[in-house]
Amino acid sequence: MGLFDFFKGKKKEETKDIEIKSNSLELDDIEVELKPENTITLDLTEQDNTTSVNQAVHKAMNADEIEFYTATGGKLYQEDEKTQEIEVQKIKAQETETCEVETQKTEIQEAETQKITDTQVEETTKEKKKSFFAKLLAGLDKTRKNIMGGVDSVLGAFTKIDEDLFEELEEVLIMADIGVETTMNIIEALRKRVKKEHIVDPQAIRGLLIEEITAILEENAEEQQDIPSPTIMLVIGVNGVGKTTTIGKLAHNFKEQGKTVLLGAADTFRAAAIDQLEVWGQRAGIDVIKHQENSDPAAVVFDAVNAAKNRNMNLLICDTAGRLHNKKNLMEELKKIAKVIEREYPQAHKEVYLVLDATTGQNAMQQAKLFQEVADITGIILTKLDGTAKGGIVIAIKSELKLPVRYIGVGEGIQDLQKFDAKEFAKALFGE
Repeated sequence: MGLFDFFKGKKKEETKDIEIKSNSLELDDIEVELKPENTITLDLTEQDNTTSVNQAVHKAMNADEIEFYTATGGKLYQEDEKTQEIEVQKIKAQETETCEVETQKTEIQEAETQKITDTQVEETTKEKKKSFFAKLLAGLDKTRKNIMGGVDSVLGAFTKIDEDLFEELEEVLIMADIGVETTMNIIEALRKRVKKEHIVDPQAIRGLLIEEITAILEENAEEQQDIPSPTIMLVIGVNGVGKTTTIGKLAHNFKEQGKTVLLGAADTFRAAAIDQLEVWGQRAGIDVIKHQENSDPAAVVFDAVNAAKNRNMNLLICDTAGRLHNKKNLMEELKKIAKVIEREYPQAHKEVYLVLDATTGQNAMQQAKLFQEVADITGIILTKLDGTAKGGIVIAIKSELKLPVRYIGVGEGIQDLQKFDAKEFAKALFGE
């Protein structure tokens, strides 16, 4: 027996019998049928509530007023259609309000979660920067002592500012690998400022010198933008400067940033360079395109460029030969490689990075000048800055070659190659 055994509906003066069949269909499947003998058949389940039955009967009979009775004839309740519509609207409004509140709660929770995530990422980034700056500060310790130690010694030996002071200061800066041309420019700038600002205390020159060197480092030091996709990067430099290792670290860093990277072993002159690049590729999970030793470097680049294009890679980094004993051959080789890249992938962005070893001091400057004659260099990567007293070469490169320093290395670790920040470098150089 169902929940309702008998209903009697009344529409105005007309009376209709209502027959209920329980336990037949779910509420969503209610079927209403008007029969010739004015009987309405409703197929309902025992779980259906009175309101649902009321709505179904209203819809079926289009009644203004319905009375419901139990099997024993007792009146259950009475309501008109207008009242019921109001109740339905109230229920819908409550449901909508509840839904909006839940949505707002969800949005707030998501915003709070995102805020926490952003804060964690920001804190991690700050920690990494702090850690690298600490390494930079320690790595430049010998350079700092080499430059400022000599400067302080000179300034402490004089009681007045004269030409002898400037000459000894000039010698100290040249010995600190700042370079002759750069040193001459710095000394001339100091002379003018001393005269213009009427400075008489030799100790005041220390602050002026720091300002002049900082200005050189920060000149045209725009914040480096991420390289676009796709990019083909040629890395050049003589053997022994850490070129292949630098490529491995660069590839790892770019992959950490979410870029897809491919390596090309185009330094076919040295078999060890191919093997070493493969090891770095395996460490970072990056494919290496290679040929046999003494193969044509341009052929390797051809295969690497087409592989990068077909796989839709963000970045292709190509190792190249570092021979300088025959400048003409190197020039022809780089021209041939550049021609292959332009022909096979003209829409790709191009970068040419020169890797220099900071420990070689002025020799690094000479290498840079020679490579500048044979290649269109877009940036410098300076390695092995940690533990050397010849870090002043950065100042010379920035001043004389007008080439941007893109990356610096201050350690053996894979994270120790970082983007060059002129302000941070200047602060670390002078121990601020």
